[in-house]
Amino acid sequence: MNTDPEISRRVLRLTGADAHHFLQNLVTNNIDRLPEGPVYAALLTPQGKYLADFILLAEGDAILLDCAEALAAPLMQRLSMYKLRADVKIAETDLKVRRGTGPAPEGAVSDPRDPALGWRLYGPEGGDDGTDWAALRVAHAIPASGLELTPDTYILEAGFERLHGVDFRKGCYVGQEVTARMKHKTELKKGLVRVTIEGSAEPGTPILSGDKPAGQLYTQAGGAALAHLRFDRMQDELSAGTARIRALPQ
Repeated sequence: MNTDPEISRRVLRLTGADAHHFLQNLVTNNIDRLPEGPVYAALLTPQGKYLADFILLAEGDAILLDCAEALAAPLMQRLSMYKLRADVKIAETDLKVRRGTGPAPEGAVSDPRDPALGWRLYGPEGGDDGTDWAALRVAHAIPASGLELTPDTYILEAGFERLHGVDFRKGCYVGQEVTARMKHKTELKKGLVRVTIEGSAEPGTPILSGDKPAGQLYTQAGGAALAHLRFDRMQDELSAGTARIRALPQ
């Protein structure tokens, strides 16, 4: 089985009279926009750290939730914990996700994160059109669940504002206070950036400036990579194991 979180997906369905209100109070984006098309969003801890990211889309009165396969079970458990007595049912579906960057088939929707990510089609068949998704994500600095997005991630450091994954005017949601404070009252000191890599290093390898910690290396493709870096050390001579790292213009 392909374990790439951008390809191995699971689709959940939320139904019930309170489903819309329930999600609106939990996730980072404004799902009142669902009639206009898919919405990218995340669920955070009360401390503002990442738990899961997903694409939401309307299906009649129901809401579909498209997430990485590894996130589906813990996400269902977390959502059920918040449900309490709300009229909401959360169930797995048999829907598969097809993806591509070429001409979109009938019924496909645009990926809400970045136009470069092409289209998504929900139905009985999964798969893709052969796009090199890792290279595409590196080229456009798009993080993936379980790779660049981890339990230590703050979503603004991962580029969620640029990827249309957070709304600062929608009102309260879990983790909203920390996220809003990072947006309005502090200056980000680190974040997800594109780098070049000369040599070889495993994803997760610490990036050093001399002997000082500077960040961590993630997905690599064709001599480029994604890294989480301290901005004050981006111009330094950087290394990850035996590989040489250089931050690209952002």
